[in-house]
Order: sequence, then structure tokens, then C-alpha cells
Amino acid sequence: MNKHIAPEVGKASFHCPHCGVLSEQTWSDNIHCHYQGLLPNGSYGNTQYILKDTLTAKCGHCKQISFWIKKKMVYPLTGNVEMANPDLPDDIKNDYNEAKDIVNISPRGAAALLRLAVQKLCIHLGEKGKNINEDIKNLVKKGLPETMQQALDSVRVIGNNAVHPGTIDLDDNIEIAYALFGFVNIICEMLISQPKKVKEYYEKHIPEGIRKGIEKRDS
Repeated sequence: MNKHIAPEVGKASFHCPHCGVLSEQTWSDNIHCHYQGLLPNGSYGNTQYILKDTLTAKCGHCKQISFWIKKKMVYPLTGNVEMANPDLPDDIKNDYNEAKDIVNISPRGAAALLRLAVQKLCIHLGEKGKNINEDIKNLVKKGLPETMQQALDSVRVIGNNAVHPGTIDLDDNIEIAYALFGFVNIICEMLISQPKKVKEYYEKHIPEGIRKGIEKRDS
């Protein structure tokens, strides 16, 4: 899985918040605002303003524009978050994208949604889904790598703190919420995407007769 290059003011290229492609960005600070309507003196007219401390970045791939005010992206709101792993099951991907849509408005709400996504991931991996802590424990017994356990528990604990009084203040440190999206994608890559790729290769390139012999050997 390629590293997500988050949007950053002035950066020559990053993963586009619209199309998700790592692409070159063209920056401009010549931003004009045209207003047509009632003016402060009560008359009707046209006014044009030059917006200060405002930048745009145009994606070289999809040609869509992101808006930045005082070095902070204000459109689209989901710009700092990487796209969902395409191998996430659809219902989990929906939770991920809903969290992505609200994270800059409510990082606590986003963390809670990602915790729900991880609980559903545990069900997808064969667990009951009633107690996420027990599900992770059972996955560890089945050989879950330590790094994946830590990623799952990070989303679980921070998601719990988002809806219960705790020591983690996501409103003051939104970077914590951003990191959780990456954890969900890493979990999916390691536990769903990679096994899927290996299975597809195995079934495509290993003759059926040999596969049956291997299955008989391992039964």
C-alpha cells in the first residue's frame, strides 16, 4: 500500500482530496470574489474583492480545486484523510467515508464511527462482534500480528474515549483522529487485501491437481 501524502499548503504534489490520486498541484494566490446584491449602504450593485490569505491548489489529474485560508484547507473538508482501502467491505467503507466527511467538524464523531468500523471488521474476520475487546483477544489467539493488535486497540480505545469521558481530547488534537483512518486501512491491507492477493495468485498459477494434493497433505 502506497504511503498517503497528505495535502499541505505549498506542497508541489499530494494525494488529491477529490480524486485520491497522487498528483501535481498548481497553486494560485490571485483569488477574486464577485458579489452581486445589496450593498452596506442599501443600494444594489456589484462588488469585487481580492481575497487575502487565500490560496487554491488545482489537481493535475482531476482538475478539481482545493481552497486554503490562512494555510488551512477549508474545502473540501475531507482533504487531510486518505481514501478508504477499496477492499473494505461496503458497509465498513460507508462508515469510513461518513467519518471522513465529518472529521474536521467532529473528530469525536469520526473516531466513534471508526470504532464501529473496526467492530464490523472483527465480524468480517470471523468474530462475534458483541464485544470488540474479546474479538481482538480471540484474533490474537489465532495469530494476529502484534502491530495489527495495536492498530485495532488504538481505534477501539480512542473511539471509546470519543463517546465516554476520558483523557484523550480529540478536539484539541485532531491529528489523532486523522491517524485512525490510516490504521483502518493498514488493518484492511494486512488482514484482507494481502491474503486476497495471495489466494488469487495461488488459484491462478498453481494447477488444480497440485492444489488438491496440498490440501490433502494439510488436512
